[in-house]
Amino acid sequence: MPVELGMPRPRAEPAPAPAPAPAAGAVADRPATPALVDRYGRVARDLRVSLTDRCNLRCEYCMPPEGFEWLPGADALSDDEVIRLVRVAVERLGIREIRFTGGEPLLRKGLERIIAATSALRTADGAAPETSLTTNGLGLERRVDGLVAAGLTRINVSLDSLDRETYAAMARRDRLADVLVALDAAHAAGLRPVKINAVLMRGRNEHEAPDLLDFALRKGFELRFIEQMPLGPPDSWARGGMVTAAEILASLTARFTLAETDARERGSAPAQRWDVAADGDRPGGSVGVIASVTQPFCGACDRTRLTADGQVRTCLFSRTETDLRGMLRSGADDAAVAEAWRTAMWGKLPGHGIDDPGFLQPERPMSAIGG
Repeated sequence: MPVELGMPRPRAEPAPAPAPAPAAGAVADRPATPALVDRYGRVARDLRVSLTDRCNLRCEYCMPPEGFEWLPGADALSDDEVIRLVRVAVERLGIREIRFTGGEPLLRKGLERIIAATSALRTADGAAPETSLTTNGLGLERRVDGLVAAGLTRINVSLDSLDRETYAAMARRDRLADVLVALDAAHAAGLRPVKINAVLMRGRNEHEAPDLLDFALRKGFELRFIEQMPLGPPDSWARGGMVTAAEILASLTARFTLAETDARERGSAPAQRWDVAADGDRPGGSVGVIASVTQPFCGACDRTRLTADGQVRTCLFSRTETDLRGMLRSGADDAAVAEAWRTAMWGKLPGHGIDDPGFLQPERPMSAIGG
């Protein structure tokens, strides 16, 4: 049953009230398919699973300096509950790609076990699901070999600056050296591609876009710039202050020769890619821009999301979510859980609505949703 969202709150406060039940026959027109379909013809095949809302950085576009009040441990899904919901998604709902996120997923002690259980699953055509991780990289070098052995196939590491002082100011932690070590460790462990996620902020690091791309190309990494989205601390985002995709590309083309790839190759991928020509001793490669705000790609979205406390979200910007944790803990079988998930996805809205006059930022921040 969808419920209105709220930030993580003290246990003493009452839980959000359930939303009104859907009208009779509200899903009667849903196609007779096991897949996660919606009314606009989209099919979700990519599952983002948040393993924790906790993080060991305090990036200013994501959290206030003091962080947030973390989810009580008993409210979070156990390892077994995560594994069960991922299995339902793959075996009953047609999910083919699993990305584990947070918060910071490396803070999850059972991460290797969860990845191994996911990698052992098989889709309807007998293939293992693609299993990837989005991380800030802190401590990755100590665990990456175990993660690869468990079945991890791809990794995204956040890196917003190559300047130590700028990185420390943005992340509110002086950990740039650890992230650079993590990137090299991921590459040495055989993960391909190793992707870098970078958020540019006006007055902070927007001038570093060309340097970040040069670094990525020389190291053999793939760089993705992400427009800052309204998913951080309240009142921390203003559209006029955001570094746009157009500005990022203008900065890059002043130093690199870019050629946009065929849009048909993009499919449901969030990033639009450009090929980067080699120059002298610097190899070529590619760069992507995820323009969620100025060039939304909602019409091709194939994602569904599961929060650390077991709530299904149909969009990063949803203001309702469906409680699967409660179903698990009340004894629901896998068929009932799958049907609730299908019903949630059937109600997915056509877009995130950032440009709508009545747009409201989700009350959960990114760290409590999962990237």
